[in-house]
Amino acid sequence: MTREFITVTGARENNLRDVSVRIPKRAITAFVGVSGSGKSSLVFDTIAAEAQRQLNETFSAFVRGFLPKLGQPDADLIENLSTAIVVDQKRLGGGSRSTLGTVTDINPALRLLFSRRSVPHVGPRNAFGFNDPAGMCPTCGGVGRKVALDHAVMFDRSKSLNEGAILHRDWAVDSWYWHVHAQSGRFDMDKPLRDYTDAEWQELLFGSGGKVAVAGPGKALNLEYVGVEARFNRAYIDVEETSSRKKEVIARYTTSIRCPDCDGTRLAEGPRTATVAGHTLPSLCSLDLVSLHALLPTLRDDATGPVVDEAVARIAALIDMGLGYLTLDRETSTLSGGESQRIKMVRHLGSSLVDVMYVFDEPTIGLHPRDVGRMNDLLHRLRDKGNTVLVVEHDTDVITRADHVVELGPRAGTEGGRIVYEGDVAGLETSGTLTGEFLHRPVTVREAPRTPTGHLAVTGAKVHNLSGFDVDVPLGVLVAVTGVAGSGKSTLVREVLVPQHPDTIVVDQSAVATSSRSTPATWTGVMDPIRKLYAKANGVKPALFSFNSEGACPTCNGIGAISSDLAYLDGVRSTCTDCEGRRYTDAVLALTVDGRSISDALDMTAAQALEFFDAKEITKRLASVVDVGLGYLTLGQPLSTLSGGECQRLKLANRLHEKGTVFVLDEPTTGLHMSDCGHLLGLLDRLVDGGSSVIVVEHNLDVIAHADWVIDLGPDGGDDGGTIVFEGPPSALLSAPGSFTGEHLARHVARHSG
Repeated sequence: MTREFITVTGARENNLRDVSVRIPKRAITAFVGVSGSGKSSLVFDTIAAEAQRQLNETFSAFVRGFLPKLGQPDADLIENLSTAIVVDQKRLGGGSRSTLGTVTDINPALRLLFSRRSVPHVGPRNAFGFNDPAGMCPTCGGVGRKVALDHAVMFDRSKSLNEGAILHRDWAVDSWYWHVHAQSGRFDMDKPLRDYTDAEWQELLFGSGGKVAVAGPGKALNLEYVGVEARFNRAYIDVEETSSRKKEVIARYTTSIRCPDCDGTRLAEGPRTATVAGHTLPSLCSLDLVSLHALLPTLRDDATGPVVDEAVARIAALIDMGLGYLTLDRETSTLSGGESQRIKMVRHLGSSLVDVMYVFDEPTIGLHPRDVGRMNDLLHRLRDKGNTVLVVEHDTDVITRADHVVELGPRAGTEGGRIVYEGDVAGLETSGTLTGEFLHRPVTVREAPRTPTGHLAVTGAKVHNLSGFDVDVPLGVLVAVTGVAGSGKSTLVREVLVPQHPDTIVVDQSAVATSSRSTPATWTGVMDPIRKLYAKANGVKPALFSFNSEGACPTCNGIGAISSDLAYLDGVRSTCTDCEGRRYTDAVLALTVDGRSISDALDMTAAQALEFFDAKEITKRLASVVDVGLGYLTLGQPLSTLSGGECQRLKLANRLHEKGTVFVLDEPTTGLHMSDCGHLLGLLDRLVDGGSSVIVVEHNLDVIAHADWVIDLGPDGGDDGGTIVFEGPPSALLSAPGSFTGEHLARHVARHSG
């Protein structure tokens, strides 16, 4: 049988340099290379984008008007494409009404089960839906939470009413509402609120009934007595229309609380309390998926067998993805990018489509090494059905099990964008490329950990699945918090440690603002001092050197390109002919510093700019960018063109100059090549050696081996996690009983022992 190939000729998207490549069909091809080498530009912006664009071209002009407008990638020729299904890292949307159960279609199956078998019988399937008026809790409207007065903001309980204990200005001392409380005779006006009995507190909040004579200008007024919270709700929350002032009051004085009527289950009383074999629908949705998978078959009978079987199959697929610790009532907005990506995969695994091109963006992100093998098995199942699988990946276990490897590089940015290797894994290991070298590099655990300078006490860790333990986190060293997905790592760090020690500097995975006008120069804060430097050198005002202000080219408004909307046809983006893509007017471009215009400065890489500028407020920020391995980024590059790993490190660079002693990093190796991980570890070592403390939540075995101290949670995820399995140096973790992390670290070290 003749081997077929997807052929790309002359690809030039972003930093690609006339790349030509042949990718085997019905095989798994791993695209590797350092972060910023051009992997995503080739796979997503060229191959997948063209496949989706050509598919859209088959629809009528009317239908295309409702589809995303996809421009034609900058390439000479792309041939032999299949229909593309892209499974990326974008988080699942859907708002507060979207849960894991709704987005995976497991909830509809359970609703059907309860509509057939519940005791007492409630009604049709929609009666069990919290997004349907027939089933939603009338108090919270099916959201599970409601807006309520924030007592901590509204009251100073150390004060009495006479001392102004009610902090809202409507209840200020000597106001009408204050006089109602003062003249009611219900309260000791000099008694601090903290000394109120429960009955007095409830009377202050929700008391009602009776008229109170309040002296006013000219005559006394008889006003109704209403408690503070009851009156606040009536005036600000229980109203259909709100003014801008009321919105400000609501934002300041309220908080979101679990709905007191449905207890957060979102359902009305009937569907909330109906049971099948003694189980309510909310109780099933609150079980972790492993427990639910074991329970559901016991609820099966002949009438509901197909429904239960469908739900069990979908849950099994999620467990295979390493997501057995999740619950169906988990809001999709709280899922990480890696979790969202794996959930999307479930939709495709049961598909009977063949000869489809599946495109994955680092599907192992957020996965413990134990679960990477399961992910590999899923990729191979897709291939064995006759599909083409393209995967952008840094994980060595995925790379070594691929059928074909394409490496881009040799470095990143302007030093990347070329094909440096094509072939099988055996050839990659002897190719001399960065990835090939790191596949068989030696790995050793730190044998002489640094001595802690103190400890950060974390007490009463009892959030989500955490069991309520205390733990001392060493200071002055590199600490790795580890464990399988769902074991409680992020919960321990983000929801217990950080709130108890708010002075820590947190660098998490939340998105970097990526508008077309955001650049490394603007985001890191070096743009302002650069503009002031140019203004001072030329005797003009700084606003002239802003491409968002006076100095911007009037034709393109400082963007450097012109976009033309051609209705249902693809939009066209072309370089501005007036400024030639340089963003500024000719008058501004004529103003220079040491012979370089402001546009020349924005075309410099961070490393070049660090050598060119000598102002301390510029160089200290640029040095941080270089330190995190982003010295190749140009100052004027749109942030929207950066990869996920680059955005993460840029955020880290922006925090390094802050005066902080404890850094908390959430999976900082996300999107990083193996060689970049070494660079990152060098940076973390410099932070620690400089007197800082670094706490990382990580799955990366190289980082764990390099740490001074490891706190391993588990033993598994969900209800089977939440306890400390191991505390100590990584050398002791190698033989720790019951630790999945220790087991895989030992295997990793043995494999790379030379």
